[in-house]
Amino acid sequence: MHTFRQRIRQSIENKTLQIALDNNAERRLKGRALAFESIPDWRERRQRAHTIRDNVIEQLDEYLAQFIAKNEENGVIVHRAKDAAEAIQIILQILKDLPQAHKENQKEISAHQRSSASPIIIAKSKSMVSEEIELNHALEKENIRVIETDLGEYIVQLRHERPSHIITPAAHLRKEQVGELFHEKLGIPYTTDIPTLTAAARKVLREVFLTADIGFSGVNFGVAETGTTCIITNEGNGRMVTTIPPVHIALMGMERLVPNLNDLSLMLSLLPRSATGQKLTAYAQLLNKPLANQTRHLILLDNGRTRLRNSPLKESLYCIRCGACLNACPVFRELSGHAYIGSDQSIAPYPGPIGSVISPGLLGENYVQLAQASSLCGACKDVCPVDIDLPKLLTRVRAGSSTQPAVGGGKGLSSSTKIGLQLYARLATHPKLYAASQKFAALGTYLLSPRSKWIRLPAFTGWGYSKDFPRFAGKTFREDFIKKNIVESERFTPKIRPAAESATAEEIELKGNKIEQFTKELTALSGHVTITKNPTQKIIEFLNTRRISKIHLEPNTLNESLLQEASIEFTHTSDDQILVGVTNAICGLADTGSILIADGEGRPLHASLLPEIHIAILKSSDILSSLPNAMGLVKDKSAAVFITGPSRTADIEMTLTIGVHGPKEIHVFVDDSNSG
Repeated sequence: MHTFRQRIRQSIENKTLQIALDNNAERRLKGRALAFESIPDWRERRQRAHTIRDNVIEQLDEYLAQFIAKNEENGVIVHRAKDAAEAIQIILQILKDLPQAHKENQKEISAHQRSSASPIIIAKSKSMVSEEIELNHALEKENIRVIETDLGEYIVQLRHERPSHIITPAAHLRKEQVGELFHEKLGIPYTTDIPTLTAAARKVLREVFLTADIGFSGVNFGVAETGTTCIITNEGNGRMVTTIPPVHIALMGMERLVPNLNDLSLMLSLLPRSATGQKLTAYAQLLNKPLANQTRHLILLDNGRTRLRNSPLKESLYCIRCGACLNACPVFRELSGHAYIGSDQSIAPYPGPIGSVISPGLLGENYVQLAQASSLCGACKDVCPVDIDLPKLLTRVRAGSSTQPAVGGGKGLSSSTKIGLQLYARLATHPKLYAASQKFAALGTYLLSPRSKWIRLPAFTGWGYSKDFPRFAGKTFREDFIKKNIVESERFTPKIRPAAESATAEEIELKGNKIEQFTKELTALSGHVTITKNPTQKIIEFLNTRRISKIHLEPNTLNESLLQEASIEFTHTSDDQILVGVTNAICGLADTGSILIADGEGRPLHASLLPEIHIAILKSSDILSSLPNAMGLVKDKSAAVFITGPSRTADIEMTLTIGVHGPKEIHVFVDDSNSG
């Protein structure tokens, strides 16, 4: 505990860190509050989400069997790993068996990215489960190059650090530190201009995406009914690693399941709002089958989850890794994730309130002391999108209710504190003794209060000198409460909306013109909407304005004869040098400004990802109200993605930067030719 306390003091005394943490927490909490204003029934939604997660954990074996069977039917190679060592061995075996054809077909790679001593490159998207099993370290020992492609993860990898936050890995850093890092590691001139720093990372990592042997990702949700894996990201790197390399490996905690696509849409209405303050992330990928000429592996990891499921900490498995509890926690806001260390001084893979439960729950006694770094104020429970009772779980960890047999109650507490808690427990479990103790405490408060001159504590404590005890209340809370009548007490009771009066689907359905709402939402996200009765002609005018003469075109999207007459060259194959990709949109979502793109002829997923500008054609009649209305459209697709604005990041000082690994611009031409 001594080292843990030292780390806490170091964090509190670090002024640069304190500024970074304050900025992160304030912006995340404000963004979350604004995002939830658009769903007035969010309380009902989170209760439904809690019920769904409870049901999944209770019947996990059945849902896993269904999920695995559907994935195998879809052509995905499924592996089960009981622990970290087995997961790493599975990945090493996949690399060993990498088809020779894939190796030979890789493009020529520069010496900067690959040398003869490092024959395999893995382009890795963000994955907290990989942090849990220390995957990068294990693979690098085998001379395998693992490159983090999320901007925040890339920054901390260059610094040889762990992520400090579940959602914002580099939340502890200022732009000056990132500028110095990129100057040293990437050789660019020192700058604190965040768009310039982002562009530097984009340039380096683009080559990694295009030449990697393996794409590696985590999984946000698995859908038992369809075998779908859902990955939500903002930068575009998640899409890159799952669509471009010939082999994709997805590592998934086995508890991250929902029963069906309707349940997934509910989770997607809560997770982005809680995590980043967005109605929907820039990219919500739904992967059902491997793409053409691609092999996909899915590794389902236990690593203590079965043990945790059968423990008093079971509710922690409901977590959907939004990071909201970290942003709300007054303790985390002062410490950052790097202060959450085990007794062996290793940084916990999961910090904050949820990390103080699942880190000891999954990884044992080493991290039990983390539960002491909490005020039990309840802020974490208030913001949890699936209503996990984190204060209750934290007290259980403190009491020794862990999954590890060697853990005892009160780990990390001093002897005097343990004695005090034991005395309190004895008083609290005997009503008469507790009532008497309140009277005694009241007397003590009076004697030490500003009104009393009877007792003064030593000057070094500050009490009675620079700070005072609260004024004497005169009577205990118990006495005060008993005198209050029922009518008065009800004045302080929150009014709960009866079930019959809850916001219904009809109440929250979008009202008014869906086109106007879609336009408003996408424009607010830096997208562009053009309503036209002749999309081909309007796009030709746009291309001429930009002096663009070649595009990547999805077949059966535009009038190709008109393009030829206008001297616009087009191709249906991928080319990372082409600046514009044009695709169809299966539908649009009015409430979020999203469009749905699916895999198909002409590789529309590539056309919507690789170019700097993505143009989508959307029929006005295909604009739907919200995400649940669109979920049925993805069941028969190998892969699909809901796109909500251009790629974006806020990984450096929470400063929004448009255009990272995906397109810098998105233009939706709404075909209104059939509107009369």
